[in-house]
Amino acid sequence: MKKRIPGIIAAIVELIILAAFVIFLASTKMIPNELLILASFGVLIITGIIFALTMNFKKKLPFVIGAILVVLTAICCLVGGSYLKKGINTLTEITKPDDEGIGIAVYVRSSDAAEALEDTKGYTYGILETLDRENTDAALEQIEGVIGTVETKQYADVSELVDGLEKSQDVDVIILNIGFLSLLEEREDYETVRSQMKQIHIEEIKKKADNSEQVQSDEELSKTFSVYISGIDSRDGLVTNSRSDVNIVATVNTETHKVLLISTPRDYFVPLSISGGIPDKLTHAGIYGIDVSKDTLGMLYQRDINYYFRVDFNGFEKIIDSLGGITVVSDYTFDTKNSQGYSFVEGENFVNGSQALAFARERYAFTEGDRQRGKNQLHVIEGVIKKAMSPALLKNYSKTMDSLAGSFETNIPYDMIADLVRQQLSDGGQWSVESYSVDGSGASKVPYSMNVSAYVMIPDMNTVNTAIEKMDEIEAGN
Repeated sequence: MKKRIPGIIAAIVELIILAAFVIFLASTKMIPNELLILASFGVLIITGIIFALTMNFKKKLPFVIGAILVVLTAICCLVGGSYLKKGINTLTEITKPDDEGIGIAVYVRSSDAAEALEDTKGYTYGILETLDRENTDAALEQIEGVIGTVETKQYADVSELVDGLEKSQDVDVIILNIGFLSLLEEREDYETVRSQMKQIHIEEIKKKADNSEQVQSDEELSKTFSVYISGIDSRDGLVTNSRSDVNIVATVNTETHKVLLISTPRDYFVPLSISGGIPDKLTHAGIYGIDVSKDTLGMLYQRDINYYFRVDFNGFEKIIDSLGGITVVSDYTFDTKNSQGYSFVEGENFVNGSQALAFARERYAFTEGDRQRGKNQLHVIEGVIKKAMSPALLKNYSKTMDSLAGSFETNIPYDMIADLVRQQLSDGGQWSVESYSVDGSGASKVPYSMNVSAYVMIPDMNTVNTAIEKMDEIEAGN
C-alpha cells in the first residue's frame, strides 16, 4: 500500500490542477459546453494515466515520467490561465461603465491671478445661453456647491462667450465644454484662443450612458447588432467630449459571419440628436458625448445602433503596432502631406501604427478629399479585422491586450463578448467584410454649434438610402 501513496498523491494533485483549470475556463463564459465536457473527460483520462504511471514509485522510469507530466500540465495550465486572465482583465477594463463623463472646464484670462476654483469667489461667470446648456447647468450647480452662489452672464455662442472674457472683459471667468475649444480654433481669428486663457478647474459631469440595447433578447444580441466605431480627434487619451474624425457603422450578422462597414464623412451636415432638427457637422456631435454621435448616425440610417467602440489617435497607433503591423489596400499611389511624408502604392501596403494613421487621415492628396479618406479608413479597419482574426494575434497577444487598455473602450457588455467568442469557437467559419461610403456635395453653411459659415457636406440621400438597404440585407441574412 505504501508504494501506492506517492501515486495517489500525484493523481490527486493532477486532478486538482486540471479541475481548477476547467472550472476557470467555465467561469470565463467563453468556452462552449461541448468543449468543457471534452475537457472534463480529458481531466479524468490524464489523471488515470498519471496514477497508472506513478502507482508504484519503485518503478523509477514510469514514476519519473508521471511526475514530469504533473509538472508539465501544471505549467501549461498556469500559462494558459494567465493568458486568459489577461484577456478577461483587459475586456473588463475597456468595457465602459454605465456612467460617462463630460468635461466642463473653468477658464480665466491668462493674466488672472486665480489658480483654483476657490479663487473665483465673487467673480462674474460667463455661460452659454442654449448650447450644451444641460451640462453647463450641471457644472454650475457643482461649482456653486464649492464657492456659493455666482453671478452669471449668458452668451449666444462660443465666440461671444470667449470675447466676453478676453475682449470686452464683461466677465471674469467662463464655463465651457472642453470640446468647443478645438471647434473655435478652426477659425483663423481664434487660432491662439487657447493661449489667451488659463484653465483652472474642470468639472466632470456624470451622465447615465444609453443602455437601451440591453432590452434586446439574448437571441437578438447573438444574431445581429450594430456598432459605431469612433476615432476621436485627440492625443490626450479617451476624452469623452471630443470631435470624432472617424465615423463608421458596422452591421454584424453572427449567423452569416458577415460584417458591413459604412463610412460617413466627418463634415456630413445632419441634424444632431440634441439639436432639435438643426443640422450640424457630424464631427461636432462628439463634443456633446459619444451617445450623441451614435444616436445621430442612428437617425441618419433609420435604426438603433446598439454599441460603440472608441479609440484615440495614440491608441490607434499602439493597437496596430501591437499586432505587428497590418496590410492595407490602397486605391491609389500617393504621398501623405504630413511631416513624415509616407508613401503608399496602389494595392497592398504593409504598415505600422504611424503609417496606418497617416494613411487613414490623409485627404489633401486626393481629388475626392474627405470621401477618399473615409474609404481609406475602411481599408484600415478591414486590415485590423483580418490581422486580429489570424493566428498572428497569438504571437502578439500580451502586447495587444496591453495596448487596448487605456486607449480603447466599448459599451458592449462582457457577457455578449464572451457569447460571441463561445459561438465562434463552437461554429467556426471565416468572416467576410464589405465596405461602403456615403457621399455628398460641398457647401458653406452655419452649423448648429457655430455662428459663422463653415465647410459642410450636404448628404447625397441616394447613397444614404443605398447604405440603409445594405444594412437591411445584412440584418436579414441576405
